[in-house]
Amino acid sequence: MSHSIESGIVESVRVWDRTPRQVGSHFDALLADGARIVVAGTAQRNPRRLLLREYRPRYAFELFDTLFFMAEARQNVDIRFFVAYVGQRPKPQSALRIYPRIFYKDVSLVWRSASHFIHSDGENWIGKGDVKTRFENDEEIEESCEETSDLPLEIQTALETLNRKPRKVRTDEKAVALVLKRAPDWRIEPYRDFTEPRRLARENPRNLINRGRSIARFRRKNDPSSLTITRGFEPDFAKGVIERAESSSSLYGGGLVRVRILSRNRKVQYLFFGGPRLVWIGSCQATTTELSSFGVRTVDVETDDDLLIPGYEYHFLDDSEDPPVFVSQIPEGYAGAPSAVDSYRADASPWLDKIPVIREFRRKVLSGK
Repeated sequence: MSHSIESGIVESVRVWDRTPRQVGSHFDALLADGARIVVAGTAQRNPRRLLLREYRPRYAFELFDTLFFMAEARQNVDIRFFVAYVGQRPKPQSALRIYPRIFYKDVSLVWRSASHFIHSDGENWIGKGDVKTRFENDEEIEESCEETSDLPLEIQTALETLNRKPRKVRTDEKAVALVLKRAPDWRIEPYRDFTEPRRLARENPRNLINRGRSIARFRRKNDPSSLTITRGFEPDFAKGVIERAESSSSLYGGGLVRVRILSRNRKVQYLFFGGPRLVWIGSCQATTTELSSFGVRTVDVETDDDLLIPGYEYHFLDDSEDPPVFVSQIPEGYAGAPSAVDSYRADASPWLDKIPVIREFRRKVLSGK
């Protein structure tokens, strides 16, 4: 049987109180002491190419014996991102290995770690973690399990803080290819460096949350009010609130509150978002302490996908297909008005506002705040 993974409940990390020069000097000292940079992208032939001025680490923090070094925020036509350096020791006394990664912000406002990427004349896509297979009309469909790429909730506030630091975010179309492994157009499945730590964690049944079964499901199809959460895994709105933080988003109409809440049994944690009008659950994670070299947890929390729909979600007519195809990730009949900022997305509040746990969050946490 493989290793057993511990759980731990900690406050959100804080960025080290050091200047960018001091952080860079600390990073250099680790390299001089034998740390090795392991790159998946085109910079693997010359990893120190990443340490040129634009990708040099400027900030740092630590979570569960994993070091995170961050360059300045960047953006390209698709994403806002950081070049991040994840430092881990394979064994307690072994040399430190440092893995350059791309940490990017999803439309749900959760920061994620990209698993790989696709770029060609026909595709431009960031890998969103592990995959699952489902059957629809006797057709086998492979789709991403996006939540497997969610970075720990304990570092989300630190990333938001760093994201707001620069007055102007530079455009960068080079970093993704330098850092990430490039995949062919047909491959949404990540490579072994992403999947293997997750496979090893699943080998021990003790590591599985709720024995690997979903902690939340809708009893009736297309009925948001029918949500049930397995006993013990409900958010503890009375005693489980361990963080409140503020941020803002033009897509969501201004100021937001982000609230991290533990489950009653303390085995999972939720990240709720509350905006001027929209409320949604951005992520649901275990409280386990093992992270992979991508900076993400190796243990999943299974939930119904329709519980984690963001306030605005894809809902549009794709006229690049012949004939055009309607694309929607909002349950049928529950899409609201299109976003004024992004016409490809629609208001998902007609669905979200009928989910009991979101209604309870509004009443017990947001009411009067």
